[in-house]
Amino acid sequence: MPTVVVVGDGQLARMMHTEAIELGLHTRLLAGSEDSSAAQVFGDVRLGDYTNLEDLQEVSRGAAAVTFDHEHVPNEHLEQLIDANVAVEPRPEALIYAQDKLEQRRKLESLGVPVPDYAPIDSVDAAKSFWERHEHRVCLKTTRGGYDGKGVWFPDSLDEFVELVDDMLGQDIVLYAEEKVDFVRELSAMVARTRSGEMRVWPVVESRQTDGICHVAIAPAPDLSTQLARECQNLAKLIARKLDVTGVMAVELFEYKTETGTAVSVNELAMRPHNTGHWTQDGCLTSQFEQHMRAVLDFPLGETEMVAPVTVMVNVLGGEEDPEMPMERRVKEVMLRYPEAKVHLYGKDWRPGRKIGHVNVTGYDVVSTRKLAAHAAQFLVTASWT
Repeated sequence: MPTVVVVGDGQLARMMHTEAIELGLHTRLLAGSEDSSAAQVFGDVRLGDYTNLEDLQEVSRGAAAVTFDHEHVPNEHLEQLIDANVAVEPRPEALIYAQDKLEQRRKLESLGVPVPDYAPIDSVDAAKSFWERHEHRVCLKTTRGGYDGKGVWFPDSLDEFVELVDDMLGQDIVLYAEEKVDFVRELSAMVARTRSGEMRVWPVVESRQTDGICHVAIAPAPDLSTQLARECQNLAKLIARKLDVTGVMAVELFEYKTETGTAVSVNELAMRPHNTGHWTQDGCLTSQFEQHMRAVLDFPLGETEMVAPVTVMVNVLGGEEDPEMPMERRVKEVMLRYPEAKVHLYGKDWRPGRKIGHVNVTGYDVVSTRKLAAHAAQFLVTASWT
């Protein structure tokens, strides 16, 4: 069976490895440290730096495919791997639109995909002009490197906006601004695509955030019309095809009100398994992690049908304090009270707000399923049922 190299040592790589084992694949990891989330479980771990070409070349030797658990590998290095006949999936021509949000906005707009109004911010004058055009409804972002609420600001005044822009431009940080969308909720449409062009989509989910971090994913998104759900899935397939994406991609969307109902615009793209797809581990016939392995190897894709009417994922985010009760005991307590809950931990130490795991629960109605998942995840955080 082929070897798949995963560059990046976080929980996404860890969960890819689980599915790769079941498929009989050999997996190799490029990790930054031996105690990282993924390095704890991979059998073949190479320590190195993903920004170092020699480390990338060494880990890629003999690989049937090289893929990622983040989008930050320098594209010039990936081009050199491709020139040496290494199958890099997704390819840098697609990854650029997950790496650079301003380029992403420009590309999506050129494809006719709905996005919020935006503009590059390369001067204080440009900032003032954008602020005035949108009547104070402004979001400022770094074009690269932002995630989980980092690299994103919502200034309350023009003075605050100008001060932010002036400070970051002075640090040579590339910025853009977009209109702050008055959205009803956030949705996520996930798609997998092979190099041969086969595609599969999962049901559209509703995601709920805490401090810019995805906290809850509800599948399928409650009360989402069939028409709008199909539109979201078709957008995901269009983007995957036009950008020539290989592997799993998440299309995060804003749903907002219109005069005739609701519509969507694209918020972000992620070209890898994604937090809003963790529910597929226990809620679908084929998880996003197995599908990603299949896709990057150009294997036939799996069925994405749900195994229950509802699945809810709740992230386990480190609280302000780490309880004295050992995590092992907390897990056992959750198993005793909620045997239907599926606990997934990442092998990470506690830190406030840090993603240290998630809980998946399948059920028959949204209210009870979400309550159970939230209760189980909260106990893992606080060691208390109250």
